Amino acid sequence: MAAAGSCRVIPMKAIVTLLLFINFLWLYTYLIDHPNPVTLHLHLHHNLQTHHHHHSSSSTAQNLTETHPHHHPRLPQPLCPVSSLPLSKPWPILPSYLPWIHQKPPSHSSCEAYFGNGFSVSVDLLPRRSPKFKSKLGDAANGWFRCHYSETLRSSICEGGRVRMDPGRIRMSRGGERIEEVLGRKDEEELPVFKAGAFRIGAGEGFVGVKKLATVDWLDEYVPVGQILRHTMHELMASIEIVDESQFDCPQWIVEPTLLLTRFEYANVFHTYTDWYSAYVSSRVTGLPRRPHVVFIDGHSTTRLEETWEALFSSYRFAKNFTSPVCFRHAIFSPLGYETALFKGLTETIDCQGASSAHKLWENPDDHKTARLSEFGEMVSAAFGFPVDRPRNPEPAPLPLDFNVLFVRREDYLAHPRHGGKVESRLSNEQQVFDALRNWVSDHSNSRCRLKLVNGLFAHMPMKEQLRAIQDASVVIGAHGAGLTHMLSASPNTTILEIISSEYRRPHFRLIAQWKGLEYYAINLSGSYAKPALVTAQLKSILATTFGC
Repeated sequence: MAAAGSCRVIPMKAIVTLLLFINFLWLYTYLIDHPNPVTLHLHLHHNLQTHHHHHSSSSTAQNLTETHPHHHPRLPQPLCPVSSLPLSKPWPILPSYLPWIHQKPPSHSSCEAYFGNGFSVSVDLLPRRSPKFKSKLGDAANGWFRCHYSETLRSSICEGGRVRMDPGRIRMSRGGERIEEVLGRKDEEELPVFKAGAFRIGAGEGFVGVKKLATVDWLDEYVPVGQILRHTMHELMASIEIVDESQFDCPQWIVEPTLLLTRFEYANVFHTYTDWYSAYVSSRVTGLPRRPHVVFIDGHSTTRLEETWEALFSSYRFAKNFTSPVCFRHAIFSPLGYETALFKGLTETIDCQGASSAHKLWENPDDHKTARLSEFGEMVSAAFGFPVDRPRNPEPAPLPLDFNVLFVRREDYLAHPRHGGKVESRLSNEQQVFDALRNWVSDHSNSRCRLKLVNGLFAHMPMKEQLRAIQDASVVIGAHGAGLTHMLSASPNTTILEIISSEYRRPHFRLIAQWKGLEYYAINLSGSYAKPALVTAQLKSILATTFGC
């Protein structure tokens, strides 16, 4: 991110040529050690399409209603003072990656519509207009705003150019504090309340005055509140004004693409995964050539989950970190995590199965299969530096084979300012079950299978170590709890065993396993007590039938 003062413009053609050269150089270096021609084809196919859409959109974006959601306008490339934040990160090559740009929209009930790019209805609220003269901001002297609506998810990914945020007109706490510094702070203090003009778009030449970007009826149709009690994105959109140049002052400019989003249950891993997924989908749907920066439009205190935001994207910061208005060259407004299929699937039927191979799914499309969760899991793993490429013809491993059994624990920890630091037990004899598993595993290693029980104390482990434990596991066992969401990054042959108390019969992890294509078993309890012998017997059966142990 950089402040813009007196800026000179680098021609778009030169920028695109340089970026393509850097991208191909990086690909060449990568593929020396990671040959995979199918993944390379799909990766280049997407990047070339993205380049085509960036380059050709200036001639099509003048239409009042755009029929294709990816032809967003060319953006300026001002050369400004050196940014104090990291450069934008490239997208990693992912084995399960499939192109996000479609020749025709997927059917509304398809898995691609739920988990991929079903945002096929594109509406221009402020169409792109070519300026009559060049300004210090190049060819984007006029603002623009567009939303991509999904009839399947009933939500929109919106984006705009020349978007101004005034943090002084957003009422919320500063955000980013240590939890211990703000104990007792109320949840409503951390959620944003937008005054009129909190966000503005500089319309550019020919426009005079101030007007609302969206009508109430438009918001109700394309950014519906639904069952969400506080739909902050709906409220944010309602605050946006289109203004003329006399009311569009910009003390600083952010020139890189930036995601703006609000988090709710930000300390819960499951809900934060829905936010990560929404941000990832928003980045792909809008065709960003590199990973965006992130600005939190909330005032939550910091948690250990911020390290994953930093790993997944180019950088993050809180809106209140800006002490004066800031203008974004390209802002993307990410839907709430509640609006993703990961969350909506808890209350509505999503008939999807995880595909065993993304490449086979590409060759033989199936509306009832998806590889998007595998793709996203690989994205999370790659963000932390774990290898995600798998050999096509792996050599047989010598005996004995190593099998890790990961037991995900529920521990006490301070999650947020309103949290007492105690986690509600969902397995009353968890330690007893763990001890029984440890004894059974130590007695049942043999010449074919060498077993190891891993104590998954996730609440006090860095995210990278949590992911390492998940990826190394052949079997993941745990009581119903958010830590099981990490199965999104598990290897394809991982088996999940969930222990479910009678008070927590919820489908979260059965569905995630189904959508990712993992083998899943459940032990349903009559209360919260699990017979240790029952758990060890189920583990024995899994190891015998799945792994031949």
